Amino acid sequence: MDKHLEIFKTVAEKESFSKAAEVHFMTQPAVSQYIRTLEDNIGTRLLDRSNKYVHLNKAGEIVYHYGKEILGLYTMMQNLVDDLTNTASGPLAIGASYTFGEYVLPRIIADLKRSYPEIEPTISIGNTNRIANLVDTHQLDVGIVEGHFNNKNIIIEPIAEDEMVIVSSPKNKLFDKEGEIKIIDLEKETWIVREQGSGTREATEKMFQQLNIAPSQLMHFGSTQLIKEGVAAGLGISLLSKWSIQKEVKYGDLKIISMEGLPIKREFSIITKSPFQTKALDVFIERLHDHEMLTMIF
Repeated sequence: MDKHLEIFKTVAEKESFSKAAEVHFMTQPAVSQYIRTLEDNIGTRLLDRSNKYVHLNKAGEIVYHYGKEILGLYTMMQNLVDDLTNTASGPLAIGASYTFGEYVLPRIIADLKRSYPEIEPTISIGNTNRIANLVDTHQLDVGIVEGHFNNKNIIIEPIAEDEMVIVSSPKNKLFDKEGEIKIIDLEKETWIVREQGSGTREATEKMFQQLNIAPSQLMHFGSTQLIKEGVAAGLGISLLSKWSIQKEVKYGDLKIISMEGLPIKREFSIITKSPFQTKALDVFIERLHDHEMLTMIF
């Protein structure tokens, strides 16, 4: 039945029997037969079909949602059994929030591959809520996220502490002022912030409360890289991780604004769902604990 679910998932995502046939190296009639068998077993049609499209109906949406979780559990079960006799190898699905995933994780993966070339990592980047949901539904083996969230089904292990600082373009008029930069000066600035659900956004709102800042204007950007480009271009100021701005500060594209009460510190955590771990996941988590990047704040 796992093969039927796998083919159904592909049809649903590709919205096409012919494209699903290409993915699975099958004929289109064979794909159709798999779908008919699955529908017979479920007891109802799962797809609305026409000459132009294939879409999930309400029953199909339910099967697609839980089918992804079932396939994830099946893969995890197979990997754990294989691990009993093999060394660390095989697929490892890793999720990370933007800051960690874009600025720290690549170095850890490179280190992992040097020691364990047979591990096959895939990486998904998203905000904290999305990564936690993918781990919870067994679509990811492990996540590394910042911020806090409530999910009793997930195992949470703190891994590192990050420092958040206010950054600006070096040409910002704030640096023309005599004396210290004050809270009221920051309130008059446009703040570029991440979307709700992001750990960086959570840290920013915590900082607003801590410093009693009520910004006059917010701009919402969908990634840290976009925020850095916007700040460097003079669109506003932002609160960002020191991990993410090392190059920009070094080359003078961004400047840190010093304020009493800063930097803001936040915690990164490893999140997993199953108490059983493959050897590949075990050695990856060991690398996370040992990696020098996690303790290096300039």
